[in-house]
Formats: sequence, C-alpha cells, structure tokens
Amino acid sequence: MSLGMSLGNIILRVDGVVKRFGGITAVNKVSFDVEGGRILGLIGPNGAGKTTLFNCITGVYRPEEGKIIFQGKDITGLQPHVVAKKGIARTWQKVRPFKNMSVLDAVVVGALLRTNSVVQAKKRAVEALKLVGFPEEKYEMLGKDITLMEHKMVDLARAISTEPKLLLLDEVAAGLRPHEMESLANILRKVNKEKGLTMIVVEHVMRFVMNLSERIIVMHEGRKIAEGAPKEVANDPDVIEAYLGTKPL
Repeated sequence: MSLGMSLGNIILRVDGVVKRFGGITAVNKVSFDVEGGRILGLIGPNGAGKTTLFNCITGVYRPEEGKIIFQGKDITGLQPHVVAKKGIARTWQKVRPFKNMSVLDAVVVGALLRTNSVVQAKKRAVEALKLVGFPEEKYEMLGKDITLMEHKMVDLARAISTEPKLLLLDEVAAGLRPHEMESLANILRKVNKEKGLTMIVVEHVMRFVMNLSERIIVMHEGRKIAEGAPKEVANDPDVIEAYLGTKPL
C-alpha cells in the first residue's frame, strides 16, 4: 500500500455530527469510524442525509454540532480547499462535464493541487488515468466527445490525482449500465488495493455497494440506523423497513 496507511488505523472519525437547515435536521447525531485502507458503504433512502454528511466532511457545510476528525486532527468547518489539501477528495452525484477541455487537461486540474509544475501535474494525471484504465488514445479527446462511463473514469482520475488518503464517492454508479457498474467496481477495487486508498461510497444501487464494501452504514431521516457487514445490514429489520416502508414478516 503506497500511501503508508496500515489496515486497522482510524483515518476518519465522525463524532455526533448534526446539520440543520431551518427546522429540518438533515444529519442527526451521526457517529462512526473509518479504518484506513477499507471501503465503507453509506446507504439509505432518498433524503436520508448521505450527501449532506459528505458535505460536512468536505467543508461544504459546517455542522451545528459534533466533530470531524481526520488523521487525528479536528477539521470541522475548514474550507473545502483546505480539506482537499489535507487529503480528502470526492466525486459528485452529477457528472460535471469539461466539454471543451481534453481528458488529460481535466485531470491535470486536480494534480495542480499538489504542484505548481504543469509538467509534474501532467505526469501525475497520466499515472491516474492509467490506474483507472482510461484508453491512452483518448487522452486528447474533448469532454463533449466521451461517454458517461468515461466521464466517471475521468472524475475518479482527477480525484486520485490530488493524492488523497480518503476518497468520498457520491453515487458514482448513477446512470451506468449493469456491465459498466461491474467494470467500475473492479476499477475501485484495483485503486483500493494498489494505492491503499480508503473509500466511502454513497450509492443507491444496492448490488453495487453491497458487493464493493467491506462494511455498511445505513442512514434514514438523518440518523444512523444500522452498521455492520453487508449481509448483516441487508437482513436488519430496521433497514428493510426504511427501504420498503414496512417491517418484514
């Protein structure tokens, strides 16, 4: 593992985080730990608070209560660019196309977080694109000319090029066909194994996240209602009720 993150170390601690919007509590006293080198799934119905929690971790929102501890240091409320420099990267729910930029340049943008040298940034961008398996013959193609799956790969490469220690993936499989989801899952496993990169994966596609994650956290109406191995969580009555609206017989 090239990042020097041994398994078992707590890389992220979310401690009693609360985020409100007016009279609505979007995240309600959520706590959990993330071990370095692991893939953690974060699931729940629409409106459960998953993306809001991501936004609290990455500095988009400042929580009203609780703390975000990253590598033993309190990063609660720090600005997003500061959080990124500390080693937390993310992808977003909706692909944000770089229509008139080349694939390579779009990834270079991420690599420039760590260096002022464009030459060095290009080198890191190429390494990230190779890691995710993006076809080399398409590096100079414009964003408007590539597929959705290729956009997902570029978003992932750009995040990796910032040299993060923790990667937050927000519905990365959205809009993909089943075979593309399987390809993406294999890419994420490869990145996790070769880079030792810790990941938190928010996803609505249950099969995708259950097969990818070693541990699952379930949110519902802003609260954490379950945590455990994928099979344990899938059979939890509270989880079934949250998704189906009724308790199992």
